[in-house]
Amino acid sequence: MGAITNILVSLVVAAVVLLIVSRLNVGLKVRGFVAAIIAAAVIAVIAGIITWLLGLLGLTIGGGLLGAIVLLIVAALVLRLASFLPGLETEGFKGAMVAAIAIAVVSWLILWVLGLFGIVPPM
Repeated sequence: MGAITNILVSLVVAAVVLLIVSRLNVGLKVRGFVAAIIAAAVIAVIAGIITWLLGLLGLTIGGGLLGAIVLLIVAALVLRLASFLPGLETEGFKGAMVAAIAIAVVSWLILWVLGLFGIVPPM
């Protein structure tokens, strides 16, 4: 697939993941598909900027348990920062942490299934 197609598929998958997690009532609320698409795009941009800034400061996120904890905290911060969007709400930092875990699990499941059908490269 082309680069633009990959971006569009990723954006739609991220929006669907946000909607699914929103329905699970784990600390994230999204109002509709359009709000989910916009939120997915903004979350991707904010996450990219934060990762770039951390790299600029020389702070790399390593692997293992400590790396996973740091990534979880960064993901929760990204959700909290993105909650300024109309149609996206988080229930405090704790809700953002739980939602970040749910987003990771649901994303993994959806990408795994899409990989089985050849829609995305297999994981």
